[in-house]
Amino acid sequence: MTLLLIVYRSLRQHALSTVVTACSLALAAGLLMTVWVVKTESQRTFTQTTAGFDAVLGARGSKLQLVLNAIFHLEASPGNLEWTDYEQIKKHPAVKTAIPIAVGDNFHGWRIVGTVPELFADVEYVSGKKYKLVTGRFFDPARNEAVVGSFAARQLGWKVGTTFHPFHGLAFDEQHEHEELYTVVGVLAPTNTPADRVIWTPLEGVQTMSGHNPAAATEVSAVLVQLRSPTAGFILDLMYNKQGNRLTFAYPVGAIVGELFAKIGWFDRVLALVAYLVALVAAGSVLASIYASMNARRRDIAILRALGAHRRTVCGAVVIEAAVIGALGALGGFAVYFVLLEVVANVIRTQTGVVLDFAAWHGVLWICPLAMIALSALGGVVPAIKSYRIPVAETLAPVS
Repeated sequence: MTLLLIVYRSLRQHALSTVVTACSLALAAGLLMTVWVVKTESQRTFTQTTAGFDAVLGARGSKLQLVLNAIFHLEASPGNLEWTDYEQIKKHPAVKTAIPIAVGDNFHGWRIVGTVPELFADVEYVSGKKYKLVTGRFFDPARNEAVVGSFAARQLGWKVGTTFHPFHGLAFDEQHEHEELYTVVGVLAPTNTPADRVIWTPLEGVQTMSGHNPAAATEVSAVLVQLRSPTAGFILDLMYNKQGNRLTFAYPVGAIVGELFAKIGWFDRVLALVAYLVALVAAGSVLASIYASMNARRRDIAILRALGAHRRTVCGAVVIEAAVIGALGALGGFAVYFVLLEVVANVIRTQTGVVLDFAAWHGVLWICPLAMIALSALGGVVPAIKSYRIPVAETLAPVS
């Protein structure tokens, strides 16, 4: 109890430096935990986000670009393929389902994707879950109607009955407005996938929209494919990618998305390095803060020694004080972590439609706080050694 009382009074006496040091530790801990959890959850979630499809068939080009465009609605399309290509893969005995899509239009930056009703009627975007509506109905493929993803509908303020004119291209340009008028007939229930950010319209409407190349009427941007077995993917990969030279068969979707994280892995490492440096600086600030106050504490320590306190008691009090500062910083780190997590999650959802599961527990959430406490205690060793060596008689001797 005496030891804890010494630590408590010392922390109160040096409250300002304690708070500043704890805040720097909190920033380091929060940044480290955020970097680790966001990296881990992003990679897990994005590689599992396939919209219910095993592969994507598209024009010759990058598999990653094809997947990002067709599944995540992020990249530009590498090109179009003929309607006959869609019919061919649809009839292939290895293919369970083939859904064509057409892209190339937007509404104030929100992507418009043309597709067929089978996407909503037959496809499970995750196992056991099909697309459902919050309100309205699915579009009639013969009319200028639209079904809007939940996130897009909320951000745009759209509801059943809202009308709009599409704009040509993936980037909004008010000079490229199409003359066709579309009516919102349904709003999708949230799926926590990129589909939440999309304005879905009939495929034929996009193909024949005014201002499009006449050839677009017989072309699609990509075909989303469900396979009957994993081995079917290798058969089609051989047929399209190895033996053919006109189309690209992107399979498997999850592994291709994993390539994206491999390419940006350096960015994660840079963020982690910054967090480690902040942690080291924070631990150094613990050392500097306590060490700088040692001159002011010399007489107090000498008095404690004169009253019977052992050297190891005084030394231990300094180390414990540093560890307590580390613990305060670790607690504050969770506050920083939750704030950063909320910001990052909102950015990711706004840009991709994907919702990360941050409720999952990660080992870093207990390893990092303990490491901060240990690092802070280590930072208190040098001031503790100095307190151990303070001469009692000389320090308490009256100054003439």
